[in-house]
Amino acid sequence: MNFSEIPKTELHLHLEGAAPPAFIRQLAAEKGVSMDGVFDENGTYVWGNFVEFLATYERACEVLKSPEDFGRLVTAVLEEQASHGVIYTEMFLAPDFCGGGDLVAWKEYLAAMTEAALASPVEARFIPTCVRHFGPEQARVTARVTAETAGGLVTGFGMGGDESQFSAADFAYAFDIAREAGLGLASHAGEVEGADSVRETLDHLRVSRIGHGVRAIEDPALGKRLVDEGVVLEVCPGSNISLGIFADLQAHPISALREAGVQVTVSTDDPPYFHTDMTAEYRGLSESLGWTQDDFNAINRTAMQAAFCDDVTRSKLMAKFNGA
Repeated sequence: MNFSEIPKTELHLHLEGAAPPAFIRQLAAEKGVSMDGVFDENGTYVWGNFVEFLATYERACEVLKSPEDFGRLVTAVLEEQASHGVIYTEMFLAPDFCGGGDLVAWKEYLAAMTEAALASPVEARFIPTCVRHFGPEQARVTARVTAETAGGLVTGFGMGGDESQFSAADFAYAFDIAREAGLGLASHAGEVEGADSVRETLDHLRVSRIGHGVRAIEDPALGKRLVDEGVVLEVCPGSNISLGIFADLQAHPISALREAGVQVTVSTDDPPYFHTDMTAEYRGLSESLGWTQDDFNAINRTAMQAAFCDDVTRSKLMAKFNGA
């Protein structure tokens, strides 16, 4: 099986976190910005734990200063995606890094990113996200600028960042703003925190998709709730293993969740930080867990059904995953 050529849908990809290291180094050189401590001697991102990962991530983002920078970033990321067979992707992007919540500036950034995305062969949609550890007040700002620009490629709203900070209920108002704007809703939960994080997110944010959500395996009742409510998990195995949540794919619960009836999809999260890509994810699932083309078609159909896109796009791409 040629894993790079399998058509793929990816629902959980952070734009800034997908920045190729060479792209960030080039941009830093152009701007004369020091990246000491961000890269190792091999030119890859350096971090040791989740908090250090977030710090490195934010340091790398310091060179992304203008709409042009973000347009170039979208081009670089989608070129990388296309090389791994991705035909549809939803990218999380943080307005906090694109104008700091100012609506006029955000529109300029969004225009540049949209132009770049529309020039790519990969069908892309944008999910602006609030950053949890920046707090609920800033999340409201992010939700407002997202709601003001809903439509076009902006089809969803989400939350990333440090899951241990604040409670899900603190962000309910921000998600209500996005819901009223007709946006699809997703949020990180059940990654570095346990099953309660997933339950609280469902209770208070009422999302249709959970980013990661793998710790739901710790609570069978929660797993049943995910099945009953049709909540889709954006599972990122390589990320989970790299962060030490699970030792390896054999210990990862993605297959157990599927067997329990939970709808799962496969994504890379922040691929260069976790030394992965969609080709590597599929190869690992095949070689370690015995997944076949039928399994890959099934998870991609699940992903397209859960995608925050229009029905015409959904139907067109769904056809790519109906073969044997």
